Amino acid sequence: MARTDIDQALAAAHLRFTEGNPASLRQFEEQARYMPGANSRSVLFYAPFPLTIARGEGAALWDADGHRYADFIAEYTAGVYGHSAPEIREAVAEAMDGGINLTGHNLLEGRLARLICERFPQIEQLRFTNSGTEANLMALTAALHYTGRRKIVVFTGGYHGGVLGFGAKPLPTTVPFDFLVLPYNDEHAAREQIDRHGPGIAAILLEPMQGASGCIPGRLEFLQAVRESATRVGALLIFDEVMTSRLAPHGLANKLGIRSDLTTLGKYIGGGMSFGAFGGRADVMALFDPRTGPLAHSGTFNNNVMTMAAGHAGLTKLFTPEAAGALAARGDAMRQRLNALCAGEGVAMQFTGIGSLMNAHFVGGEVRSADDLAPVDARLRQLLFLHLLSEGIYASPRGFVVLSLPLSDADIDRYVASIGSFISEYGALLPSAAN
Repeated sequence: MARTDIDQALAAAHLRFTEGNPASLRQFEEQARYMPGANSRSVLFYAPFPLTIARGEGAALWDADGHRYADFIAEYTAGVYGHSAPEIREAVAEAMDGGINLTGHNLLEGRLARLICERFPQIEQLRFTNSGTEANLMALTAALHYTGRRKIVVFTGGYHGGVLGFGAKPLPTTVPFDFLVLPYNDEHAAREQIDRHGPGIAAILLEPMQGASGCIPGRLEFLQAVRESATRVGALLIFDEVMTSRLAPHGLANKLGIRSDLTTLGKYIGGGMSFGAFGGRADVMALFDPRTGPLAHSGTFNNNVMTMAAGHAGLTKLFTPEAAGALAARGDAMRQRLNALCAGEGVAMQFTGIGSLMNAHFVGGEVRSADDLAPVDARLRQLLFLHLLSEGIYASPRGFVVLSLPLSDADIDRYVASIGSFISEYGALLPSAAN
């Protein structure tokens, strides 16, 4: 299909979007006077301009123009509880009644810490942060000081926060550590390169499933090879489970039977509030004990009572291990339906992922790394995103799909039907599975 055909389809979709969202356009233009791009999170921008979301309830969102959407992005995995869950609101209100900034150890942080350690067995001790980015920075700092080494192994396509992003090399905003970037899901390269650089490697940081790069599951053989290599050279293995800890009752790494030395958490575990945590082996975490350890760890809001209360309520009343398993099963079933639909229509389109997280891709064959997605035409992602919006579904411009607890079976049916209508409308523009 000629490039102009896709351009024409996208131009028409942009026009319909612009004409249908005048209030969001006005809001965007007003905010752009004071913030570059009209926002403080680059991931939220898309052409021709982003919707302004006015409110949310359960698994529904309403934009500034009054359109209602089923929420299939759930704050990029942080919103597993949906919007304004009563259990979370009540916990936060009760905590606020006792004072917001208490300038001391409080009654709530210890019970959340205990709950997390009990839920994720690889975490013997932990400390809280304000984000997953901070958690990964602190885990890396711990590894550097614990080992006395400087090199950090990461993987192509890895994303560990706003200052820890990687393509074939570190992104321009990435902090200037001594990184060795290896191909994801390549156990042979991992063994060879880790052995070669072993005496200088402090840490190996990776996600058991790469999230931001397109929900690319780590192959078991690859993850096992990384674990064995880290042990062999004396480096600390850090699993970034900011996203993947929600994919099984006790985290994805636990389900796979691989124990890391340190684990980082974030997103949903703080009840949807600003949250992060890093933890693992007690001997490593002892570096942060002010009675004996050399490392200071600061952060005015690390233990803020709102997050501590929201996190405990969420994990005990809503997202229990049983609920995590059930949500993962719903996601697996949905992804199987979607892939069966795409295969039946004969298009090179698939959904990768695990459990309640998945990503649409316009390629055929196995996706093992971000390199396998290089042939994807970005314009098709935009067409899909705008089509889903027109069907009342709010997802991600990159095709990322996130399930939350309040989503109904009818919502999921609606999403699957919308993929069917997308293929019906734009099938002539999509790559063929036969190619």
